[in-house]
Amino acid sequence: MDEHSAKGLPPRTMRFGLGAVKGTGQGAVEAIIKARQEGGPFVSLFDFCRRIDRHSVNRRSIEALIRAGAFDQIEENRAALLATVGSAMEAAEQAERSANQVSLFADDANDIVEGELAKVPPWDLQTRFTEEKAALGFFFSGHLFDAWRDEVRRFAPQPLARLEPSRSLQWFAGVLSSVRPKMTRRGKMLYALLDDGSAQVEVAIFNELYEQHRNRLKEDRLIIIQGKVSNDDYSGGLRVSAESVFDLQLAREARARSLRVTLNGNADAQRLRQLLNPFRAEPENGVPGIPVELRLKRNDFLCTVRLGEEWRVRMADAMLEQLSAWVEPEGVEINYL
Repeated sequence: MDEHSAKGLPPRTMRFGLGAVKGTGQGAVEAIIKARQEGGPFVSLFDFCRRIDRHSVNRRSIEALIRAGAFDQIEENRAALLATVGSAMEAAEQAERSANQVSLFADDANDIVEGELAKVPPWDLQTRFTEEKAALGFFFSGHLFDAWRDEVRRFAPQPLARLEPSRSLQWFAGVLSSVRPKMTRRGKMLYALLDDGSAQVEVAIFNELYEQHRNRLKEDRLIIIQGKVSNDDYSGGLRVSAESVFDLQLAREARARSLRVTLNGNADAQRLRQLLNPFRAEPENGVPGIPVELRLKRNDFLCTVRLGEEWRVRMADAMLEQLSAWVEPEGVEINYL
């Protein structure tokens, strides 16, 4: 029990046994505890790989512990840790070989194992939580919906916990936790359990809509619904049914007014054309896309230009990521209705 629990307050810490991390086990945990008791806290991934018994704690175990967040106090960039495991274990093996032979130069074998972490960017929240679930079986440090919450709340502001009956269609969203298919006289339908961290709501998705979006209706995916919410007299709760189903790209294209890109002195038209061209809309195939606005800033000068209709774009994550890498993330803005 932590000090907050002792005072009758909600706990602020949670302990999760290392042995329950997928890919580890009792032998690995005992080997880690023994190494820590003998040599003190681990100070780096290289230090960890040098000191543990690598017959008991193999590469798969170390990678699982990194995914679970067990190394966060040493280094918060789990992506860098994961990319460095191979070189850290190789360095530890080299140090062990050196320690077992006489060095002509009396080198300290410990110097061999220290190295630099791989220079890779940290995971985004979606990847972090997905990797965490792969190691633990559930999301531990946050809710997967957090990865999209800020943007989704701009067009679906109502948390699931605050849904109320209405005659009007409502927009709401959540991560798909589970699906429950059911056969009816109208064909196959799906009961999709959405979770946004505030509540879980089961949404009825009827056959035609289900068939249209079945590739999107997968566990741990963000699902956005435009649907009906009414009282369920039988259960005393809410009856929720979907009229339309969206992933984030489709929702952007349905609700966004424009994509605004701010260029601060780097107005390279050729580069912009290269970035946008693969994502141009296809109105002839029912994909009208979103108009693009350019904000040109230089000193005290500001000008906004809307590109022609032929440069409307699909709102794919890949395009937004490429634009953000070019002009900085704050230079890419989606304007919603």
